[in-house]
Amino acid sequence: MGKIIAFANQKGGVGKTTSAVNIAASLGILGRRVLVVDLDPQGNTTSGVGISKKTLRRTMHDVLSDQVPASEVILPTEFENLWILPANISLAGSEFDLYESEESEFQIKKALEPLKSEYDYIIIDCPPSLGMLTVNAMTAADGVVIPMQCEFYALEGLSQLMITVSRIKQHYNSALNIVGILVTMYNSRLLLSVQVISELKKHYSDKLFEQCISRNVKLSEAPGFGLPVYYHDKKSKGAEEYLAVARELIFRI
Repeated sequence: MGKIIAFANQKGGVGKTTSAVNIAASLGILGRRVLVVDLDPQGNTTSGVGISKKTLRRTMHDVLSDQVPASEVILPTEFENLWILPANISLAGSEFDLYESEESEFQIKKALEPLKSEYDYIIIDCPPSLGMLTVNAMTAADGVVIPMQCEFYALEGLSQLMITVSRIKQHYNSALNIVGILVTMYNSRLLLSVQVISELKKHYSDKLFEQCISRNVKLSEAPGFGLPVYYHDKKSKGAEEYLAVARELIFRI
């Protein structure tokens, strides 16, 4: 049975979508069958794997509205062993609909459960909030990966996210675990980066991924081409680092 991994952080601009796309693609390169679920109404994960948001006939909104099973919405990508459940702005309405539905926290779990036998990993890219979509994702997940920008404000947000994970574990999903904290936008030449890593090791040493993700031009360019960084430039530092994180994720799971 496949594992469901939610990529979550209520703070925007921390490399969450970049990490979800590139780890999913890297797992595919390593021979695993991967479904990436776009749960952000911005649809950046969808466009990040080369799928046009404007031409979608069906999206995650249709799945959550009980219009169609998830299996009928999945699209193939051009990339090895990688499929997507796409999203666009229509998903924004699903957040409100979920509040009114019965067992509202379990809708994504119900949608994804039949797919676990088809994939080795199901990667969910959550929206940058702790709303009902994120709660649903964590209720469905076996584990959470927390991408975190290398700055002190991010440390404050991390403690709040840990509380949320703990509450979801207590009330909805006793099997939920934190797979790891992934430091992004790292610059080893900055004293601030070194200090943030030191703080993380002090409090979360067992949760911290060994590999950090550095600031990298190719990594920034790749989404503009609708490509994971490996397919944009496989020799880039970003491609090498995300492959290393994917290998570590396999080990942690």
